[in-house]
Amino acid sequence: MLNYYNRLSTEIYAFDKPIGHSFGDVEYYSHRLSNIDGKILEPAVGTGRILIPLLEKGLDVEGFDISSEMLEVCQRNCEDRQLSTHLFKASMESFRLDEQYAAIIIPTGTFLLLEKREDSQNALKNFHQHLTPGGRLIVDIFIPKEFPVGQVFTRTWELPAGEVVTLEEKLIDVDFINQVTVSHNRYEKWRNGTLIQTELERFPLRWYGVEEFRLLLEALGFENIVISSNYEYRKEPGSDTETITFEAQRKK
Repeated sequence: MLNYYNRLSTEIYAFDKPIGHSFGDVEYYSHRLSNIDGKILEPAVGTGRILIPLLEKGLDVEGFDISSEMLEVCQRNCEDRQLSTHLFKASMESFRLDEQYAAIIIPTGTFLLLEKREDSQNALKNFHQHLTPGGRLIVDIFIPKEFPVGQVFTRTWELPAGEVVTLEEKLIDVDFINQVTVSHNRYEKWRNGTLIQTELERFPLRWYGVEEFRLLLEALGFENIVISSNYEYRKEPGSDTETITFEAQRKK
């Protein structure tokens, strides 16, 4: 299937980025949410890498994902730790709930997986509508710095059961006008030298400039926008920036 986060890619994500694995984001989000009084929503929750540490700190966090496979792993991870939360399948651009949240978080650039600009805007509108007055949106983005079209990058994992998984990543298209890249990924699982599973993944990314994204948030009704970089609060983005975090409020 040319989609992302199906069975094999989810298995490797869970193995390569276990619960609590941090790029600086677990600590950053834990700190920024420590004074939240109310429910928190994490769209694109994945396997619970960030959701579970937040639950363990006593925060009231719910999550959804478009991937059934990711949700299954997240639910199992919660049950293994005797943690209770509400998880459901939905997409960022079209979810509808009879609920408002004190905060909505989208860490680690997951927001950029929304390939169509219209979907990105609808997702931000959705977040705004599902925040309480004064509620906070915290979202990470990043800006690609290299575009090695046609090059193949390979990674390999040895799983506990003795199986080996390889991933070949190839950037196939860059649309600079619309700020979209598309990569094709090929996962293969091997057992005793025999190929037992293959999965193809189409992986789009739509990136935004810093000022562009700030203006988009303002146009959709957000205020008090704070921009941070590399998970240092209020640090201005610079040449060494890998992750840019926007924090904004719904008007009270």
